Amino acid sequence: MLGAMTEISELDPEDKKIITLARSARARNGVAEGAAVRDETGRTYVAGTVDLASLKLSALRTAVAMAVASGAKGLEAAAVVSAADAPAANDLAAVRDLGGAGTPVLLAGPDGTLKLAAAAE
Repeated sequence: MLGAMTEISELDPEDKKIITLARSARARNGVAEGAAVRDETGRTYVAGTVDLASLKLSALRTAVAMAVASGAKGLEAAAVVSAADAPAANDLAAVRDLGGAGTPVLLAGPDGTLKLAAAAE
C-alpha cells in the first residue's frame, strides 16, 4: 500500500540516515539498487543488489537477510534506492515478514530524492 509522500526534509533523521546509507551502497558497489534497514534496537544493515549466476537478490531482500542473520527480531524501517517506480512485491513481503505489516519502506531515486513511502502490508 502506498502512503502519502513526505518531503525528505520532513523525514526523521534516522530515516534520512538509512536513505543515505542505501544510496552510498548503490554507488559504492555500482549495482542497480542499494538498501538499508533499521532493526528494533536501532542497528542498521546495508546491502546492494546481489547478481551472481547462482544467486540473485534485490538489495532490500539482502539487507533483510543480513538483519535476520545478525539476530534482528524486528524492523523499524527500510529504505531502497532504485530507478524503479515502486518497491517490488517480494521486497515488501520480506520487510513484512521481519517487521510486520505497516513497517515503512522508503523508496528514493538514485539522486536520493524520496519518491514514495510504502507500508509493508
